[in-house]
Amino acid sequence: MSPVSNECNGQGPLATRRSIPARLLESPGPGRETLLRMLRTAVRVPDHGRRVPFRFLTIQGDARDRLGEKVEQIARERNPDTPPPVLEKDRQRFSRAPLVVAVVAVLDPEDEKIPEQERLLSAGCVCFSLLVAAQAEGFGAQWLTGWPAYDPDVLAHLGLSADERIAGFIHIGTPAGEAVERERPDPEALLDDWQP
Repeated sequence: MSPVSNECNGQGPLATRRSIPARLLESPGPGRETLLRMLRTAVRVPDHGRRVPFRFLTIQGDARDRLGEKVEQIARERNPDTPPPVLEKDRQRFSRAPLVVAVVAVLDPEDEKIPEQERLLSAGCVCFSLLVAAQAEGFGAQWLTGWPAYDPDVLAHLGLSADERIAGFIHIGTPAGEAVERERPDPEALLDDWQP
């Protein structure tokens, strides 16, 4: 049996969820009220101890270009031999979709009761829920990270504290075209019954 399947027998938005590449996302993006409605959906995630280990940063308008310029500058400083096409990709990284929501994982090390991994997973669930909420509102979205999500200078430029990480940059906009459906894993091929 192949571990990959295109079958989608479920119901609702989860059964048809797919990422739309950021390069295919254009204006308009969601307005403030629609975005807040999407975020209200996205925060309904498992959260052991009700720590709310996440927050949001919106990156839109000229801020997208300014962030791209800073990312390009950091890339050039890190490696002066970076080829121009790579630098251009970094400069354009946040400029395609009209809205980018940075989901910030808040990983306070003083929390002795809830493991950091559980808090990070909760923030990851927010990323996925925001993808589904965007699709339910008629928008396309893609969850991206890339090296800027892990770079300390980029994180500092975004105003993150030492105890915060980027769980994902969620690019949101109106799809300019259909994303091609890709093969999905066959759950039956991934399923084992554990026996003692």
